[in-house]
Amino acid sequence: MNPSPHCSAATNPAEATVCPPATPAPGLRDFYEDPDVPVASGEARTLRQARMLAAALGPVGAGRPAATVLDVGCGDGSAAATAARELNGHRVVGVDWSQGALLRAAPRLGQVVRGELTDGGLPFASGSADAVIFSEVVEHLVDPDSALDELHRVLRPGGHLMLSTPNLAAWYNRGLLLAGVQPVFSEVSLRQIHGRPGSQVVGHLRLYTARALREFVAACGFEVVRVAGAPFHGVPRPLRTLDRLACRVPSLASILLVHARKV
Repeated sequence: MNPSPHCSAATNPAEATVCPPATPAPGLRDFYEDPDVPVASGEARTLRQARMLAAALGPVGAGRPAATVLDVGCGDGSAAATAARELNGHRVVGVDWSQGALLRAAPRLGQVVRGELTDGGLPFASGSADAVIFSEVVEHLVDPDSALDELHRVLRPGGHLMLSTPNLAAWYNRGLLLAGVQPVFSEVSLRQIHGRPGSQVVGHLRLYTARALREFVAACGFEVVRVAGAPFHGVPRPLRTLDRLACRVPSLASILLVHARKV
């Protein structure tokens, strides 16, 4: 067997081939630190989700203090800033593990905090949050069960979880699968797209149908209040009207929005 081109063969045949340490391949953390990786599925989803939460929390007023809302996985803060404008004075805190993301989010939000869903959890006391926004995050996780356990911990009893994620069973994915084409949102590589429409890798590890997502959230100790749909900004322009119509049937929509409460 020929040695690797990066290895130097030992002069003594009895000695093993000597290789320098290999440079580790970029991991998921390196991938998500890249500011060019998209972090949201569009403003329409952000607005629909924020308005669902605003309706659940109600306006700040006499006898109703401002709620503490954590946007976990806030990225550059653009979605959280849009949500804050809809939340009638409630306090929105951006949370992300990426220091680079928090530096970009800080100018848009009043408060940002570094926190992880693993390795010690979020830096908040149990039951300290009134609501958690968890948008376009669960599909990127190796261990979504532990992540939802941690969100359940930081929420007060009856606290609101607003989760969004792409829909594996979106109306166009059903047709693509019948044609033998890889579904939109699914990815088989972190390097490039294979076998499906699109050209941008975003690091999706898991995808859910409406039924699977409802069952998963309920199994993690939440009562599902509502499942709604939202359009996807990446749908080609001639099909966007159809994509908006599909939101009337959440199981067909591009994006799934779940409102749940901590039991």
